[in-house]
Amino acid sequence: MAELKYDKKTGRLLFTKQMKKEYTILMPNMAPIHFRILKEVFTHYGYTSELLDTTGPEIAQTGLKYVHNDTCYPALLVIGQFIHALQSGKYDVHKVALMITQTGGGCRASNYIFLLRKALKKAGFEFVPVISLSFGMERNSGFSLSLSLIRRFVGGLVYGDQLMLLSNQTKPYEVNKGESMALVEAWSNRVSDLLIEGKGYTLEELDDNLYQMTKDFSKIELNRTPKVKVGIVGEIYVKYSKMANNGLEEFLAEQDCEVCLPGLMGFAAFKVDNRIEDYKMFGGSSLKYKFCKALLGYLSKVEKIMVDAALKFGFEPPHEYAKTKKIVKGVIGYGSKMGEGWLLTAEMMELVEKGYENIVCTQPFGCLPNHINGKGAIRRIKEKMPNANIVTIDYDPGAPKVNQENRIKLMLAVGKEALENKLSQKAENSPKGANKTE
Repeated sequence: MAELKYDKKTGRLLFTKQMKKEYTILMPNMAPIHFRILKEVFTHYGYTSELLDTTGPEIAQTGLKYVHNDTCYPALLVIGQFIHALQSGKYDVHKVALMITQTGGGCRASNYIFLLRKALKKAGFEFVPVISLSFGMERNSGFSLSLSLIRRFVGGLVYGDQLMLLSNQTKPYEVNKGESMALVEAWSNRVSDLLIEGKGYTLEELDDNLYQMTKDFSKIELNRTPKVKVGIVGEIYVKYSKMANNGLEEFLAEQDCEVCLPGLMGFAAFKVDNRIEDYKMFGGSSLKYKFCKALLGYLSKVEKIMVDAALKFGFEPPHEYAKTKKIVKGVIGYGSKMGEGWLLTAEMMELVEKGYENIVCTQPFGCLPNHINGKGAIRRIKEKMPNANIVTIDYDPGAPKVNQENRIKLMLAVGKEALENKLSQKAENSPKGANKTE
């Protein structure tokens, strides 16, 4: 068994090189397509990892037991899921580590890691190491974010974003049900294997793979009957996590909608760009500024490959990050960057521009930045885009699912009426309709 070592200054339990050989790293599964692929990046670097797929009300209840109930809902769920897993008996608790992202901003997400350690101690698991997935905020001899690892991570994000986009635009219309998700499964396996082998992440490889991937989805037979198009935005964990949003995507699919979720690449670019904006506003390290400029340039190149592949085969790609950033100018300032910051406002405006006028904004309890940039920006958005049909849905341990779904149904009723009006106007303006009028 690996010897437990602690940081001399902070007393923090370290994840050592010996632990890397012996331990399994548990990770919360926020976005299933993406995280399954990203997991294989760790496999390439010699880590054994597992995604936690557990769901159910007991997760939130476990979180409430070990974290103050005033803590934001995503923290309650993530911490509750970790401790629930440790208490399940499924794992050797002396040979597991926990991994959690740490952004470093003013959002409380930066403090999840400290809340998690406090909760572990309270639950009797203080000997379980916690790894910070961040740019050098905490150092461990057994784990570090190298440049090569970051490049593979970016590749994984791009593949995940493209698969999510393609499946969302084909699944509601497919003639042979299940084809889209079968392709998602096949391509997830294919790119995972490539990443394990240390391949598939260079610009050339991304270009080739995304072209072929998009081409495969373009071959799916579709019946494009008009449907209400719905975008999902909000706090990043609740936006993507089925456990956190009570199966929002499945519910919208049951209502015969086409769903669009903005990808993770935009959020990654936003986080890097924030460091550039910090330098412009407040100064700081010029070396850090140059590194972030170069990284944002690389992300832009990768993003363009994804967008070009979608356009070649008739799919609707997201805006490139630079355009997403530009669209929000004059509505909210770039200094609003806690949590999802101005990007949340921009994503709603982008969705409306792309034809997804009906939007569910997921608002988790305790996430003040999300409420400001989400609910607080709706009036300004509607002033500029009167056709925007936005509903904000609160998510917390005590929010009844039926109430959430009823509010979404009211939004969809407005969306369906607008769609019917558009179809009627189109029929009236068609040559056939014009002859009838004469």
